[in-house]
Amino acid sequence: MTMTKARSIASQCQAAYDVAPIIGALSTDAKNAGLVAMAQALKIHSAAILTANEKDLSYGRSAGISTALLDRLTLTPARIEGMADSLLAIRDLEDPIGEVLTAWTLENGLAISKVRVPFGVIGIIYEARPNVTADAIGLAIKSSNCVVLRGSKSAIHSNQIISNTLRDAFVSQGGPAGAIQLLEDTTHEGVTELVQMKQYLSLVIPRGGAGLIKRVVETATVPAIETGVGNCHVYVDQSADLKAAVSIAVNAKVQRPSVCNACETVLVHKDVASTLLPLLSTPLKESNVVIRGCEKTKVLLPDCELATEDDWYEEYHDLILAIRVVDSIDEALTHIRQYGSMHTEAILSENPEAISKFLNQVDAAAVIANASTRFTDGGVFGFGAEMGISTQKLHARGPMGLKELTTYKYIVKGDGQIRT
Repeated sequence: MTMTKARSIASQCQAAYDVAPIIGALSTDAKNAGLVAMAQALKIHSAAILTANEKDLSYGRSAGISTALLDRLTLTPARIEGMADSLLAIRDLEDPIGEVLTAWTLENGLAISKVRVPFGVIGIIYEARPNVTADAIGLAIKSSNCVVLRGSKSAIHSNQIISNTLRDAFVSQGGPAGAIQLLEDTTHEGVTELVQMKQYLSLVIPRGGAGLIKRVVETATVPAIETGVGNCHVYVDQSADLKAAVSIAVNAKVQRPSVCNACETVLVHKDVASTLLPLLSTPLKESNVVIRGCEKTKVLLPDCELATEDDWYEEYHDLILAIRVVDSIDEALTHIRQYGSMHTEAILSENPEAISKFLNQVDAAAVIANASTRFTDGGVFGFGAEMGISTQKLHARGPMGLKELTTYKYIVKGDGQIRT
């Protein structure tokens, strides 16, 4: 890595740090005006954004990027419209900054309040998905944070035009330009440097594959949030409505297989396996899903591939589904505990006791009864968008919206008290 790149990363982080007090002091009205201008700008510049995105797609195809990753990279008029809508949804959310979480007065008259405040500067590292650029900027601005973005090489043209478009719109409404930074350096070394900028950054959020997240968590000196790795399961209990189970399991795998809340493994109770699996295999095959099954599954679905131990750990990001027949809900829980990534786990059942047991015992950021895993999403949850889905337990867990991008401080007001 050259010294020029080192100075560039440091200077961009410092530029964001320098204006953090300015954005921290912006009113809700000012931030909302910026978000509206951003949404309008995306629509106005939609054609130019699509042209830039086509450059990235062309590069991706020539580089042999998988179909699933190309889907994550692709922008369409509808997806750009969705990005704009997300910004407006964030605009409509209550501003978390300044919220008094609790307050009390001591016997000596000191008035203490616990107040929500921004982090300051947040770094986000992400792969392929250029819509994350808009989501991250919108959430950062509404939560009064500056943001330093490091996207992947595969999406550089898309990320550049989106970030420039949104920055110009924000500045047109009086916002500081330094609050939005997109790094040009897309090297692995640049990631390591970014996550060690603790003099400027308060938090880093890696959003991508397991390798990226592991590298960031292990090398960061800035506090980091683990996000995104989603080895998600759907367990079909013996009491499940099998027609609904087929619909839900297919949706969880097929609706968008490249994202982290897609189902990777279906666990089926042995008492319903012989009925369910033939019903499930038909729509899966119609959607070109490759099934990798355990030995019991292979008996019931002879055309499926035999799963290996590695399949139970795999986050495919593709039209591949692992299926395992289990003897009981306890065996399903044991499987999830061993192989799951603490992202999203679902049970399909008509038995209240089984549902309660599953929801209470599964250790994951989101546990779902009788619905698709695809619903674990910041926008769906009502957060407008998300900065990522945290699979850890400290500070934030699950979809990270506005409140998860804040911390708090204690404000103490006195009238001359001294401690004796």
